[in-house]
Amino acid sequence: MKNLYKFSLVFLLIVVSIGRVSAQGTSSTFEISKNLDIFATMYKELNNNYVDELNHGELVKTSIEALLGKLDPYTVFISEADIEDYSFMTTGQYGGIGALIHKQGEYIVVSEPYEGSPSQKAGLIPGDKILKVNDRDTKGKSVSDVSAVLKGEPGTRLKVQVLRDGNTSPQEIEVLREKVSIPNVAHSLVMDGDVGYIKLTGFTQNSGKEVKDAFLKMRENPELKGLIIDLRDNGGGLMNEAVTIANLFMKKGELIVSTKGKTPDRNKSYKTLIQPIDTEIPIVVLVNAYSASASEIVAGAMQDLDRAVIIGQRTFGKGLVQNIIPLSYNTQMKITVAKYYIPSGRCIQSIDYGHKDSLGFAGKIPDSLTNSFMTRGGRVVFDGGGISPDLTVEQPMMSNIAISLLTRYLIFDYANKFKRENSTITSAKEFVISEEIYGDFVNWLQDKDFDYVTRSEKLLSELKKTAESEKYYQELSAEFALLESKMMHNKQTDLEKFGDEIKSLLRNEIVSRYYFQKGRIEAGVTEDPEVAKAKEILVNREVYNSILGAVSIGKNQ
Repeated sequence: MKNLYKFSLVFLLIVVSIGRVSAQGTSSTFEISKNLDIFATMYKELNNNYVDELNHGELVKTSIEALLGKLDPYTVFISEADIEDYSFMTTGQYGGIGALIHKQGEYIVVSEPYEGSPSQKAGLIPGDKILKVNDRDTKGKSVSDVSAVLKGEPGTRLKVQVLRDGNTSPQEIEVLREKVSIPNVAHSLVMDGDVGYIKLTGFTQNSGKEVKDAFLKMRENPELKGLIIDLRDNGGGLMNEAVTIANLFMKKGELIVSTKGKTPDRNKSYKTLIQPIDTEIPIVVLVNAYSASASEIVAGAMQDLDRAVIIGQRTFGKGLVQNIIPLSYNTQMKITVAKYYIPSGRCIQSIDYGHKDSLGFAGKIPDSLTNSFMTRGGRVVFDGGGISPDLTVEQPMMSNIAISLLTRYLIFDYANKFKRENSTITSAKEFVISEEIYGDFVNWLQDKDFDYVTRSEKLLSELKKTAESEKYYQELSAEFALLESKMMHNKQTDLEKFGDEIKSLLRNEIVSRYYFQKGRIEAGVTEDPEVAKAKEILVNREVYNSILGAVSIGKNQ
């Protein structure tokens, strides 16, 4: 009854608070108060009359999630237990052992310890199967379950029992938790051709400083010809950090982004506030469909102000601003408070969450409702569909055999085997998968299960079913049999046909065993078609300038 009293009190306070807000109008305030009163009355009667005891916390949480589910996916309730995860999203820091983990079979496996992390210092390595944490069995547990146990107060110790590939008995490893900081700049380097490269994976606190430090270090090379800022797969973060990063390469006083919300205090403009470090160096920004939010502010501002060439695929299209608002009992709410607009005046929000279909799904903003805008140099750009790149470079579709080898962790497992058998390799940049290494990998696969169905086989199977339902199959059965025999994939043939793709995946995975994430990036850029295209443009100033002087950018490419 005490819980119900607290619950009713919370609702009463909400009603009273809403009653004090006159900006929404009397009619709106009455409607809110009426419905909250109905809900509170309903809950009281439910508690008084329902046959079983109610789990108040679970019921209220469900009602909150259902209510917020009617809005956009970024407006969420944050329970006390989840606050640390949300704190990590803004600070890039958490207390724990500093390792990526995944589920493989019934157990959680170490994917990759972060370089210099507590897990690496303690001796955990990729492939270690976690059997127990502090004597608690992890068999059958989810990644989130085990992750929650591995995290904790810096300075505390935990025991991790692991079974390592090649060993018959488990071993116990003690790890001292620390404050783990994940850098926003995963790696930076000057590549062949004197082109700088910065891989930015997030926009948490100090990301602007990290980019600045990385650029100043690479600018020590007097022959530096250009800079690539890689925002692919970067889902965004803090808006002010996006403004800071744009400020590094744009003069003081430039408008980078503005926000517009329901109330006047949400309408703000964010300009560059300090002197930049370089306004002349040619820049290419790499984006893809998973570049969102703050990534789109940086890419969009640089496109609107003709400061950089954008290469890749159309971005996600998240033009919504969230604030975290504290609630009672140490809970919080992340709520969408405004939309943001980049310098040309366009909002790149691509999904209309305000209008959902009968099934509750939000749809894309149709082309007929998008508007055209102009960059500073007169190029035509469009709203309502993310950032369309100046140059589109389509990513090749991954082969079915490569997908199978990845999802069954066979490339992962072979990289662990390779590391056990080879204590060192050449540099990440120079290491290649020789025919000898690839041959060993193919032989190792002989007793492994990695069967798969190709897309062509799936389509043929669907066509066959359609022919049967339409009574055509019998007269076409011979042709179907011939197609099936010719199309039936052969794993050995596919290992040869898609050898270059598989070698690339193997190379990146093996390199990470010796040089961690930085090594994976260094190896990856040497055979990345988008990086190659960016380098080609940056070393040719005439081509670079001609792109920025183009008349228009394709609508929703």
